[in-house]
Amino acid sequence: MKVVHPMMADRHQAMRLRARVYARLREFFAARQVVEVETPILSEAGNTDPNIQSFVTRFEGPVGAGRRERWLRTSPEFPLKRLLAEGFGDCYELGRVFRNGESGRRHNPEFTMLEWYRVGWDHLRLIDETVELVQHLLQAEGRQTTVRRYSYRDLYREVLDLDPWEASESELQAPLASFGIDPEGLLRDDWLDLLMTHCIEPWMDPHGILVVHDFPASQCALARVRSGAPPLAERFELYLGRRELANGYHELNDPQEQAARFERDNALRRRRGQPEVPVDQRLLDTLAAMPDCAGVALGIERLLMHVAGAEAIGQVLAYDFGAA
Repeated sequence: MKVVHPMMADRHQAMRLRARVYARLREFFAARQVVEVETPILSEAGNTDPNIQSFVTRFEGPVGAGRRERWLRTSPEFPLKRLLAEGFGDCYELGRVFRNGESGRRHNPEFTMLEWYRVGWDHLRLIDETVELVQHLLQAEGRQTTVRRYSYRDLYREVLDLDPWEASESELQAPLASFGIDPEGLLRDDWLDLLMTHCIEPWMDPHGILVVHDFPASQCALARVRSGAPPLAERFELYLGRRELANGYHELNDPQEQAARFERDNALRRRRGQPEVPVDQRLLDTLAAMPDCAGVALGIERLLMHVAGAEAIGQVLAYDFGAA
């Protein structure tokens, strides 16, 4: 009789867990008439976000087939938005995405993302469905969890007694003094992010769901900005335990503003000495036709790690990057 090594057995169990999760989330969306689609993995455009590095490859076929340099997607966001602009309606994609340089206990250069869009919804309504989906998947595996919901501002006030809009930069740095962080080149948003990862995430319930919404306008990414004092980015993040699991937006559909954000990204890349990334002109050409909608991306491996009690992403993959 062949003996299976315990670590291998755990990994095989995680693969069976993944299959159950896929089946249940497909049932969840089918019941809500959200259609599963597949979009290209290779694109002529890349992700301009300076904090995300893409893989690039080269097409060696006929010249007339299109640009030879191709980027592996870091998410299916842009082609899904093009489908929305064509009038396709509510849709989701479950598939592999790729991010260069991201490798470690929590990261693998290729991983699985679930991304879906709801026409006519804002980010607050989508929060409810995202929580419902995560709870549904957890409950099916015998897990119950609490849910807490904060605005970005209220979360920093409660945990750190700091107002993220009013506090000075030195006040933001003070709780991080013991971590020995080099301040060279760090901006206000960098300090806010460090407060989240170093001070707020350890405070979170390791078994609960926590949702943070309405971020600083400077952290808008691809979300709409709501005017006011202060203006707010209409986005949310959902944490499962102490890991960020999902990131959602009330989606921007202004092509001029989106083009300006792409250019700001590339300008920051130039300042950092990073290569510029070609913007998705096809997205910009159709964005004005995209209906009012909200979208969210969810990391499947982080969900699996939570359910399986795994400490490293390799425990929920068939083979991680080092073994591929």
